[in-house]
Amino acid sequence: MSDIKQEQDMEQEQGMEQAELMELAGLQEHFGDLVQSISEGIDCPVVVIDRKSIVDVCQYLKDEQGYEMLIDLCGVDMSEHPSFADGDARFEVVYNLLSIQHNKRLRVKVLLAERELISSVVEVWPTVNWFEREAFEMYGIIFNHHPDLRRLLTDYGFEGHPMLKDFPLTGRAEIFFDEEQWRCVYRPNKLENRVLIERTWPGVDRG
Repeated sequence: MSDIKQEQDMEQEQGMEQAELMELAGLQEHFGDLVQSISEGIDCPVVVIDRKSIVDVCQYLKDEQGYEMLIDLCGVDMSEHPSFADGDARFEVVYNLLSIQHNKRLRVKVLLAERELISSVVEVWPTVNWFEREAFEMYGIIFNHHPDLRRLLTDYGFEGHPMLKDFPLTGRAEIFFDEEQWRCVYRPNKLENRVLIERTWPGVDRG
């Protein structure tokens, strides 16, 4: 009996995957070459689109395919990824979408070179407001037409974007409270970068 149930569950999952892929094929048909690739990810389908179409694609996914919720947006610095090559886009902007009514998820990615702008999707999902601010603060990704694009987690005098691969682990400056001036001031960071040494496990030949 359990084997029959397992087979039914597998058939149901396969049917859901096929339906999702058919919907995404409709997305590609609607937007053409603006949809750069469609693939099956570890946990959900992944769509890579042209940055110029992000607002239109997101509006379509919300209105036509039922992705009423954006649950997360994040940036990725690909500059130290093994697959990264000169001339590749340095950043990925990743949108994780959820359809509650259809019980499905979708991941949308946009590839960005340094200094390229991408339009905000706050008009599609207002909850993305702080997610975009965080991506701007951590990676320096600028979201065009964002209503309030300013730092969210660091102070206003902070310089740089801490999640970039080339940002020093110890930072560039430190803040402290000056008793004489009775205010917070900055000074150059005197900390040294830690050199991490691989752990040696007993009995393991490191060659």
